[in-house]
Amino acid sequence: MRRTILLATAAAVAITPGVLSAQASNRGLPARYVQDAQKEHPALVAEFGGAETGARGAYIDSIGRRIAGQSGVNPQAYRFTALNSAVENAFAVPGGYIYITRQLMGIMGDEAELAFVLGHEVGHVAANHAQARQRATQTSAIGGILGAILGSVVGGGFGNLIGQALQTGSQLRTLSFTRAQEYDADRLGISYLTRTGYDPSASATMLASLARSQALEARVQGRDSRSTPEWASTHPLSENRTRQAAAEAQRTGRAGQGLRNRDQFLNQLDGIVVDDDPAQGVIEGRNFTHPDLRLQFTVPTGYLMQNGTRAVSIEGAAGKAQFSTRQFNGDLDQYVGGVLQDLTGGRTQIQLVDQRRTTINGIPTSYIVGRAQTSSGVVDVSVFAYQFDRDSAFHFATLTRGGTGVGPFGSMVNSLRRITAQEAAAIRPRVIDVVTVRQGDTVQSLASRMAYSSFQAERFLSLNGLPVNARLAPGQRVKLVVFGRR
Repeated sequence: MRRTILLATAAAVAITPGVLSAQASNRGLPARYVQDAQKEHPALVAEFGGAETGARGAYIDSIGRRIAGQSGVNPQAYRFTALNSAVENAFAVPGGYIYITRQLMGIMGDEAELAFVLGHEVGHVAANHAQARQRATQTSAIGGILGAILGSVVGGGFGNLIGQALQTGSQLRTLSFTRAQEYDADRLGISYLTRTGYDPSASATMLASLARSQALEARVQGRDSRSTPEWASTHPLSENRTRQAAAEAQRTGRAGQGLRNRDQFLNQLDGIVVDDDPAQGVIEGRNFTHPDLRLQFTVPTGYLMQNGTRAVSIEGAAGKAQFSTRQFNGDLDQYVGGVLQDLTGGRTQIQLVDQRRTTINGIPTSYIVGRAQTSSGVVDVSVFAYQFDRDSAFHFATLTRGGTGVGPFGSMVNSLRRITAQEAAAIRPRVIDVVTVRQGDTVQSLASRMAYSSFQAERFLSLNGLPVNARLAPGQRVKLVVFGRR
């Protein structure tokens, strides 16, 4: 969550059914797709925290275009962007815009694995998976933004939780590829790898790395309080998928051969930020702390957080919530009403249950609890707004089962507090440091340098794709996560 909050939402990317042959030679992409992607791009990049520029951005673009040259589409029709996001994710929009997050790059071992992920996304575009994707996203809404949230609460899918009028249409449309389309994109990515001269086995090693990262995340979630990474939820993973990728690589006759370019990749990865960017706030255990906004709150035990560019999403068994901000004119009650208007779009009736002003941890607070009748039952909608100074306020919006009010989130809404300058100064980014193993170095000795208070060895092994009994050799290059400077 950044200090600067954009209040306008970009127009959704229109995805119109069409027949695009992936076999055509050097063809272009439909102009309407390209125009929509161009229009959407700035808002999407802003939503994901900005884009990599300079040498790293140019490197990613060069690898992407090399791969795209094998897709049957003019490689100049594609645009490749690395996003400043702490979520392991990659996605594409029909106009040829391909996105990959820095967090996903962090778990990669070499350039061939990067090329496979980019090739997978190129495959979605080249094979025209957008047509089926459009059908999958044509769902009925209960009403406005609230409808999207309620659908998530009742349906149980956290990936589409939208608690503000800021989620872009293209993002929604990256969440609905079918499993068959994912396998097809894997197959296409492997074929692109092979024809470009990379080792096609990078497909299986990349999927295995992602599975390891997921498994470790599952172990530490109780402490790190994060939701399932988007890549995991939108690109279904299984042992079977990894096996299929390995088998497909074997069928090329070039498995284990070709370029991996590990050193070139590590040189580009060195210094990249991982996990949360302090400029957007950080998650540590059950706490979310924003050093620039000088605030902190704590989620209930067992609840998971995901930090976005403009909001923090919270999920638990008894409800879901988001923490964010909006324009503030000094009237806290009016601010609360504005949040409700944002949530409902003015199209959902909210029955007032409770409304009052109070003070929480010395912060003036106004809250409202309302009730909405939906086709799936009654849902309680609560908004707690906090005035930090004359010009800024923040709020929680919570959704719970009817009759429970803010109850499940009572401790959370009462935990918001200002932090001291010393607490803010202590928060630093985590970055990847590529080091060369020296004589006497072990997994344990290097892992002890990792910028985490728990699971240091497990994180080191997962980050480097090493087995539990790994032995390090002098001269070997490995990745560490260390504290950087703000």
